[in-house]
Amino acid sequence: MSDWQMPPEWAEHEATWMGFPTGAYDTSGITDDDAFDAWSAVANSISEHEKVNMLCHPNQINIATRKLSSAIALHPFELDDAWLRDTGPTFVCKDGELAGIDWVFNGWGDHTAFDWRNDAKVASHITELTGATRLASDLVNEGGGMTVNGDGDIILTETVQLDPGRNPSRNKGSVEAEIHPLLGTSRAIWFDRGLWRDYQDHGTRGHVDMIAAFAPDGSVLLHRQFDKSHPDQALWQGHCDALEDAGFKVRAMPAPRVTRDNIGWVDYSYINHYIGNGFVLVPAFADRTDEHAVEILKDLYPDRHIESLDARVIFAMGGGIHCITQQQPIASGL
Repeated sequence: MSDWQMPPEWAEHEATWMGFPTGAYDTSGITDDDAFDAWSAVANSISEHEKVNMLCHPNQINIATRKLSSAIALHPFELDDAWLRDTGPTFVCKDGELAGIDWVFNGWGDHTAFDWRNDAKVASHITELTGATRLASDLVNEGGGMTVNGDGDIILTETVQLDPGRNPSRNKGSVEAEIHPLLGTSRAIWFDRGLWRDYQDHGTRGHVDMIAAFAPDGSVLLHRQFDKSHPDQALWQGHCDALEDAGFKVRAMPAPRVTRDNIGWVDYSYINHYIGNGFVLVPAFADRTDEHAVEILKDLYPDRHIESLDARVIFAMGGGIHCITQQQPIASGL
């Protein structure tokens, strides 16, 4: 293992980084105010527990100031979009020192109709704002495309890191050779693909933070779609086998009962929760399974406040609560 290490998400945070949305997408069926309110609800909730830093396009500063808690620090930046899990740096620690990995960002394999040139500069900018060491990587990668447990394990997806639109000349070995020294990992568990919706227009092609999440007790929470008509129902066994073959206890996190929206099959997932200092923020979908997801997380995080927050607007725009947040760990915590 490398001296650098990415702490697990449940390690203590110095702060959370987010980006204020520049507006709603024409294809999403939601309004600008819907997007502003959805991101603000997440930020305001987190700010009750830890510091929140918010990148904000200069054109949206006035709106953000009205919508956000005064405890949130606004940082003007001409960002294109607001998926900070993917565009922000991946923070790692070593001997009390903080560093930010600046992966190459190319719009999820240029799989979007939207401009991403400014977003490709977000990681470097945040690293500079924090005073952290910048670790540049030539791997096209995003924070939502990986998850670690702090014990040397990482989960990746073949259709993300091996995507021809991202890393056409790499194989699993070369991806792992780049990732392990930067993150302090030593073993990769590879999924073959992600959720169905993630391969439609503007999707990420299989981000793992919609499918699986490590837990502090050493188990892995795994998304399970029980509706046999939903294309994601077929994913469970393969993902479960990959984790169990690696020696992990798998805990099923059931998908909501609702399976479709006005576009098609949904990718609603409680896996896309965010863990912070004394809290866990869980997406909700006005579904009767919401309460069950909260109970599962209460069992795993008995000493943290579990809060459920309606995330349907965020999912309609292509992601979830985890996708719009990026933790900055306390460097001295390792």
